[in-house]
Amino acid sequence: MQTYKLVDMASVIRSKNSGPYELTFDIIFKTFDDYNFFKKYEPINKSSFAKLYGIAEEDVLQVIYFDPAKAVKATIKRPIPSGALGETDVYGAQQHAPLMKFTFDA
Repeated sequence: MQTYKLVDMASVIRSKNSGPYELTFDIIFKTFDDYNFFKKYEPINKSSFAKLYGIAEEDVLQVIYFDPAKAVKATIKRPIPSGALGETDVYGAQQHAPLMKFTFDA
């Protein structure tokens, strides 16, 4: 078994608003081989994403593997609506940091 780092396989890891009440995360892989390998093991799913972000699994609205773009998209409920009092990332563009440390064994 070997440990794989998401940052070594992906060319893009980003987050952004998906409306004022949701955040979307995009992972775009460098190659189709990397994407297909990642998809085979599916280390990112609703359960693992919830654990990674410390949220309830029901707050992970979707995790989609999109073959034509060699990408994975996850959408979660925002803990605080965009622009609300106490919210610190209006655009949702700084929420992808936990994914930068994501590893899995295969």
